[in-house]
Amino acid sequence: MKERLLEAEWNNITFLSANQSQTLRGKIPYDPSRENEAGCMSRLLRFFITLASLASALAQPLAAQTGGLNVVVTSKPIHALVADVMKGAGTAKLLVDGTASPHTFSMRPSDAQKLSQANVFFRVSEALEPFTAKVVRALPRTVKVVTLAEASGVTLLQRRTGGPFEAHKHSHSHGKHKHGSEPDDLYDAHVWLDPANARAMARAIAATLAERAPADAARFAANADALVARLDDLSAALKLELAPVVERPFVVLHDAYQYFEKSFGLSAIGSILVDPDEQPSAKRISDLRRKVGQLSAVCAFAEPGQQPKIVASVTEGTPTRTAILDPEGIMLEPGPDLYFKLMRGLASTMKSCLAAPA
Repeated sequence: MKERLLEAEWNNITFLSANQSQTLRGKIPYDPSRENEAGCMSRLLRFFITLASLASALAQPLAAQTGGLNVVVTSKPIHALVADVMKGAGTAKLLVDGTASPHTFSMRPSDAQKLSQANVFFRVSEALEPFTAKVVRALPRTVKVVTLAEASGVTLLQRRTGGPFEAHKHSHSHGKHKHGSEPDDLYDAHVWLDPANARAMARAIAATLAERAPADAARFAANADALVARLDDLSAALKLELAPVVERPFVVLHDAYQYFEKSFGLSAIGSILVDPDEQPSAKRISDLRRKVGQLSAVCAFAEPGQQPKIVASVTEGTPTRTAILDPEGIMLEPGPDLYFKLMRGLASTMKSCLAAPA
């Protein structure tokens, strides 16, 4: 009960500024009826955030002198890239761990210490990680926030809408690349599924880390060079692996794979849902089953924990096979090799499902 109260109160509390003279300002209205139940926990949480932020402010000069870095990363795929670039010069902390999804992650009180003590906070984008929208506005100024979807060299693709792809409620155009200040929500946020984007992000990660820890700049650059070379090899290997199935049509639960498709010439022909958390009616299931049949899909791909029964219901009575893809690596152990395991896993699963029966 107390942990749930802590989580509720956390969403209403701002971070302490890095300026030690600034005081913590909460936004929790006083309610006498809750004093015995939550008052003590709220005061404890305020104390915890204050202490963590003060520790962060005091630690900044020491980190600058020693070259040590405190780095926090939102989700597993980009954490793997950051961890690879940081090899031999520190360890990046992962925020969205276990089987949690960055789409639906909620901040916990225990995350306050990680973020308020960070030198650098890497995220993909607000579109992928909506919980970061409020966080980045409240973090101390000493925390450098890096949005990797905006890194130089990263190509953003607009969400596909209409026809066999379910129209996204915020989408209004059909271009392929982001221009100017168009809303991020117009774009597919799964940018890491293109190895070329991963290469660009690796360079951006190395440059950011070098700026914060110049003593380790050469190491970061060398690690990034090695990572880029491995990404080149990975891309070439996956192209060869997937070449036999590039013309085999498939559908996905929701449209999250176009970076992977464009990189390797695959043929997605539609999506089943916009929102994986949507609960379709029996009529909707029937309509979707007809849709899959009309699209002549060889495979329909679900995702871990995201309504695989819907995909099974939709493909029932059709020759369409089913399999599960894990584009966010939620079933994988975090670490520098996760990105490569994730990409090889996607390729292997797709090839297995799409290959013609023996």
